[in-house]
Amino acid sequence: MKTVIRRSFAALSTMILALNVSAQDLGPGARPVGENWSRSPVMATNGMAATAQPLASLIAIDVLKAGGSAVDAAIAANAALGLMEPTGNGIGGDLFAIVWDPESKQLYGYNGSGRSPKGRSYAQLTAAIAKMKASGKLPEDYVGIPSHGSLSVTVPGTVDGWFALHKRWGQLPMSTVLRDPIKYANEGFPLSPVIAAGFEANRRRFETVAPMVEERDNATNTYFKGGVAPKAGEIFRNPDLAKSLEAIAKGGRDAFYSGPIAQKMAAYFEKIDADLTLADFESHEGEWVEPRGVDYHGYTLFELPPNGQGFAALMMLNILKQIDLREFERGSTEMFHYMVEAKRLAFEAMAGTFADPDFAQVPIDQLLSDGFAKRQFDRIAQDRVISPSQLAVELEGEGDTTYLTVVDGDGMMVSLIQSNYRGMGSGLVPTGLGFMLQDRGELFSLEAGHPNVYAPGKRPFHTIIPAFLFKDGKPFMSYGLMGGGMQPQGHVQVLVNIADFGMNLQEAGDAARFLHDGGSSPDEGKDTDYGTLFVEPGVPEGTVKALRALGHRVEVDDTAGKFGGYQAISRNVQTGVLTGATEMRKDGTVVGY
Repeated sequence: MKTVIRRSFAALSTMILALNVSAQDLGPGARPVGENWSRSPVMATNGMAATAQPLASLIAIDVLKAGGSAVDAAIAANAALGLMEPTGNGIGGDLFAIVWDPESKQLYGYNGSGRSPKGRSYAQLTAAIAKMKASGKLPEDYVGIPSHGSLSVTVPGTVDGWFALHKRWGQLPMSTVLRDPIKYANEGFPLSPVIAAGFEANRRRFETVAPMVEERDNATNTYFKGGVAPKAGEIFRNPDLAKSLEAIAKGGRDAFYSGPIAQKMAAYFEKIDADLTLADFESHEGEWVEPRGVDYHGYTLFELPPNGQGFAALMMLNILKQIDLREFERGSTEMFHYMVEAKRLAFEAMAGTFADPDFAQVPIDQLLSDGFAKRQFDRIAQDRVISPSQLAVELEGEGDTTYLTVVDGDGMMVSLIQSNYRGMGSGLVPTGLGFMLQDRGELFSLEAGHPNVYAPGKRPFHTIIPAFLFKDGKPFMSYGLMGGGMQPQGHVQVLVNIADFGMNLQEAGDAARFLHDGGSSPDEGKDTDYGTLFVEPGVPEGTVKALRALGHRVEVDDTAGKFGGYQAISRNVQTGVLTGATEMRKDGTVVGY
């Protein structure tokens, strides 16, 4: 009987191939409730964590169960992700956070971005770039600061951010908070599929940019033993990172910024003839900042001020409020046209103004005013795109990042984002420390007079942004959507899905997205470029054709990576019920209890 069945199946397979029907045409299964393309959100009451790696979510929950606050759990998850997802973050990068404190009933913002070397001038930087071009380490036509190597490294702000948050809201000692990440770093864990693919992508990238990077052996020994990227399911260990986390757990913030870790980083920079010094690390400090909000159809979206790009999302919302998107179908041409044009206009305004506020006056009140939004909206035509020549300055590029959110049983809600910027970072791993340094400094402009132009001791324009949502004037949801210039437009798309189209948290993240890439930005954008409008395959074919007819340069992209990584947790104020969602395009999950 089995032989007959096998022969019948083989005959059927042959017939299918003859008809040129591919198994790839198989669509999603059915669901008893909700959209067919989206699974259920997760619900709980005592605590919840949503991260890009399941083990990190579980670590956060274990910290909550041990009596830790949402801040303790978020720090533990972030430390674990630096080990488990080094393709997107680590203690060599920066951190931003928004925290809802139920005790003070206040929303707090933290900017944990680091600064450029105080001893390197603009002239010295441009001379170093010219020297790299003359020696063949950079192409002659390369524009901007090198994407890899020491010239793009700024002081990492993450560890300082951990201790600033922990000082205010921590309930457990840092040795307890970091215990599980240290254990996993020593003993290892099985690598998950999307992150494994990121390892291989970074390996290839580092081969391409090798001439820019002063020293590569440390990165190879830490992440690519034998020159090979680890694969999904392989046990990955990082004992050097375990030692660094142990030093932080024992010595606190000072271990990283003035103690043994800082001293090893400074010695490494001196060895490779780079510019950051021990004094740069010793002088670092993050900053508490005030989130600003914009109302939208019963919700209020809060973002952090520049040097980050969060206010671009607020400008997009202000423009979109000039028309009621609920009049259109979610997959319609009108919806995409208005949202994309709002993005382009918001990024134009951001391009000429966003920078480190210690070095530039950013006209925040004007940019977030109703009058400015009305003037911006009036520039949008229904029958064509705004001509690129009317726009001002490419930012997006890559921005591999991790976003996580944790909510505890008391109602404390943490929205935290952390990144090394482009891929795994600069390619530089200080000897014996187990983490890569960020290449965030690539986002400085070299245009003289621009607010974001490079200067010593300055924070670059920043892409990573956490978000927080109020509903009817009360704290409702901590969320984010990681990935370069996708972030502001992703924040808006998720909010529109929830506020205007009644999607639940998981549906709002799973729905097909767009990414407009190129055009105006605060680094080295071109004012004559429209860029490209990338859309996922779920966008109707008729909408794609109609958008092209309007002048949008549309590409349908099924690779998922461009469209970011989303996590969200909402809290019902009356019942305390937590609802969580995670990104289907990543490896992560939501854990609640």
